Amino acid sequence: MTTPIAQRIAEELGVTERQVSATVGLLDDGATVPFVARYRKEATGALDDAQLRTLEERLRYLRELAERRAVILESIRSQGKLDDALEARINEADSKARLEDIYLPYKPKRRTKAQIAREAGLEPLADSLFADPGLDPHTTAAGYVDAEQGVADAAAALEGARSILVERITEDADLIGTLRERMWTRGRLVSQVREGKEESGAKFADYFDYVQPFTDLPSHRVLAMFRGEKEEVLALTLEPEEPPATETAPDALNGFEHAIAAHFGIADRGRPADSWLRDTVRWAWRTRVSVRLDIDLRMRLWQAAEDDGVRVFAGNLRDLLLAAPAGSRPTIGLDPGLRTGVKVAVLDATGKVVATKTIYPHAPQRRWEEAIATLERLAREHAAELIAIGNGTASRETDRLAADLVKRFPERKLSKVMVSEAGASVYSASAYASQELPDLDVSLRGAVSIARRLQDPLAELVKIDPKSIGVGQYQHDLSETKLSRSLDSVVEDCVNAVGVDVNTASAPLLTRVSGVSSGLAQNIVEHRDTHGQFRSRSGLRDVPRLGPKAFEQCAGFLRVRGGDNPLDTSSVHPESYPVVRRILEAADCDVSTLIGNGAMLRTLKPADFADDTFGLPTVTDILKELEKPGRDPRPEFSTASFREGVETLADLERGMILEGVISNVAAFGAFVDVGVHQDGLVHVSAMSRRFVNDPRDVVKPGEIVRVKVLDVDTARKRISLTMRLDDEVEADGSGKDDKDGKGDGAQRREQRGSGKERGGKGRRGGGAGSRGQEGGAMAEALRRAGLDKDA
Repeated sequence: MTTPIAQRIAEELGVTERQVSATVGLLDDGATVPFVARYRKEATGALDDAQLRTLEERLRYLRELAERRAVILESIRSQGKLDDALEARINEADSKARLEDIYLPYKPKRRTKAQIAREAGLEPLADSLFADPGLDPHTTAAGYVDAEQGVADAAAALEGARSILVERITEDADLIGTLRERMWTRGRLVSQVREGKEESGAKFADYFDYVQPFTDLPSHRVLAMFRGEKEEVLALTLEPEEPPATETAPDALNGFEHAIAAHFGIADRGRPADSWLRDTVRWAWRTRVSVRLDIDLRMRLWQAAEDDGVRVFAGNLRDLLLAAPAGSRPTIGLDPGLRTGVKVAVLDATGKVVATKTIYPHAPQRRWEEAIATLERLAREHAAELIAIGNGTASRETDRLAADLVKRFPERKLSKVMVSEAGASVYSASAYASQELPDLDVSLRGAVSIARRLQDPLAELVKIDPKSIGVGQYQHDLSETKLSRSLDSVVEDCVNAVGVDVNTASAPLLTRVSGVSSGLAQNIVEHRDTHGQFRSRSGLRDVPRLGPKAFEQCAGFLRVRGGDNPLDTSSVHPESYPVVRRILEAADCDVSTLIGNGAMLRTLKPADFADDTFGLPTVTDILKELEKPGRDPRPEFSTASFREGVETLADLERGMILEGVISNVAAFGAFVDVGVHQDGLVHVSAMSRRFVNDPRDVVKPGEIVRVKVLDVDTARKRISLTMRLDDEVEADGSGKDDKDGKGDGAQRREQRGSGKERGGKGRRGGGAGSRGQEGGAMAEALRRAGLDKDA
């Protein structure tokens, strides 16, 4: 009997089956994960959004598994081959791989050599020799010669019998499963450069002669090597890591062939058919089984690396979306350029475009003074407080321009900030940008986007396909469906965690709100444009096609600021307003007095207001929200200051201490923008004095950090950095602990220097990169660092 899906998920997550069943019911009824996490804690036992996302993913997988199981059962049943034992095995299969292993012998397939042999009447020959190795193969096979059936002689008969046994071996689900796990735990991935590709494939140089066990391969190396293979630079081989036949024993079976022989009771005891059966085993392994395992393990390596790549991208995207907003402050956006000039867009505190201009301060025009005058006039006329500078081409030159402006006119109290412009060009050319900014040239829309993403990164970045933001590793190699689903979930979670002002939100932002489709988002905007701003959440009920279910899902995440009901600015759901009324009666005050009054709220006991409808978790959340209504979970806004005079790689020197911004985090470290048009890498071993398992435990995209320069490779455009500022810098660019000389070495030995981490286990030992760099993966990531367009 199949294990119920809810029971299995409950066991995997370490929660009760009741929690899972309740959550599944809510999701099936159309509830979103943010809504369930925030407003249905009583039903789910307070599962958080991460647990709910995992549950949702496992539910999808197990339902797909159940659907496939049903199809397989029906297929085998229609063939008349389904018995109770086989049905039980199929129902007990706990993964798609295991299910397909069992189904393989019954799966309709094109005509094989084994089928042709069976049609020629050779299966009894195969069965006889398999059951009784005492029979002489050639003598026995002579009785099956039949020219009409295409069996010309005894050799042809034995060839047909071997094909039948090879297929039988290959389709033994238990055997294949055992061999697959054995190869996974003992095997290794070998990478070598293809002849003549050394120069053109230099970015994969660290994998030109490389070997590492499957179980030790980090995701970024798998993705790097598979990319190198795809680009026909690397030749990859999956080795079982078993001793091959030797010159002294050329007929010896390797370990996997021995396992196959043992599984079927085949052994060399000097009987007439023993040698033929051993050759059959060897042939099965080398022509069928090893090929199948190669494919399976390649897929396993890829899926694990892909899952990790998606996880890294999703985590980085979450951090970027939840970066600190500058807030409602008039802002000048600068989209840097040289020959085509710097595009300027001035936005008021609400993000509305109030002025645009193109200035030409850089070569070849060099109209510096004119540009300064223009920017000063725009700042004065529109009371600008911030200058947002895109971090692309000519960004440091434009940063100098802004610095000159700030210095010359201190009375303007301007602050300049470097902003990632990743995806700005995608937005500029999008249909939504044309609709939102119809009167602006495409080139100027980028400046608007840069300014807005400083004011509110979440509100602006949701207008761009998450994949265009470029904070992942090898994202173009990942499954489009899997990546999109994960990133969409991240955006949804972030938007709903922050909340959305229904009177200022764009349609793309509203689309990310729980329960709001793209069509419904457009209806909300049109209703707002036609009837004016919403005065209350209840006014949403007047929006066409926004029914009770949609209202239930979205109302708690939409904010109405300055409206009729102060509660509408909070995350308290309208369905819970009766609870607030009971709280007000108990406190003997009105809403405006209670909201934000922490002293008074802390005197109230949540249990006093809980009932069968609104349990203790909901009431506790309501009291917390009333204390700090509409609180933003994002950090306070701050900016990094790039060092004056450090603008290119040539300006960097070993030992320099710089301030920078984390632009991307990968499995092997973090990339830091220090203002030289090329991000530097802080290897995971240089991030802390303690062991770091995941770089995201230490830093996040957008975070401001101080780093020391370890090494600069101008030719390869590589910068090695450390966050351990008291490390000495060796002549070779490595870091040395200047306190006791132990910290750095111990950390590096533990995280990078061991044999299995650097590929040193076995014959090649081709280390994964130079100090502070991470081989081909690092080279590729550096190429795309700084949120490069190809990230």
